[in-house]
Amino acid sequence: MPAKPPLTPSVSADQLTAMGQQMRAQRKALGISATTVAQAAGMSRVTLHRIEGGAPAVTMGAYLNAIAALGLQFALIDPAAATAKPADADRDGWIPARIELANYPQLKQLAWQVQGSGELTPVEALDIYERNWRHVDEPALQPHERQLIHALRLGFGGRAARV
Repeated sequence: MPAKPPLTPSVSADQLTAMGQQMRAQRKALGISATTVAQAAGMSRVTLHRIEGGAPAVTMGAYLNAIAALGLQFALIDPAAATAKPADADRDGWIPARIELANYPQLKQLAWQVQGSGELTPVEALDIYERNWRHVDEPALQPHERQLIHALRLGFGGRAARV
């Protein structure tokens, strides 16, 4: 049986770019400067920016150091075991780096004044929930939105997540 062909360079580059974008989103969501993360990871700010851009020439060790400095974890996932279910659906306490308003109906209603991207950082989402909790229709909260509120409360503190 012939061996599987190696990944094409574009697939590898796309994966590195996606990983770099996720790392940048996490850094932004945490409100940490690139200089601070780079120092914590033991690298220059330029190297961190190359990682966030998905540069393939940066060593795997540097990627792993940056991941650890951001409080993230690197994991290998078997594509055959992947399902159509969102990756965060069963991860209690997990907070996405960017929260898409379209996925959370109650938050979308509370954040009517948000213009532009349709995304919030976790801190912004928690702030909106807390300031407007009296307007939340608790019985109408979907399970994944309850899970998000719970995770935000655990991760950042606050009173809003009584669910």
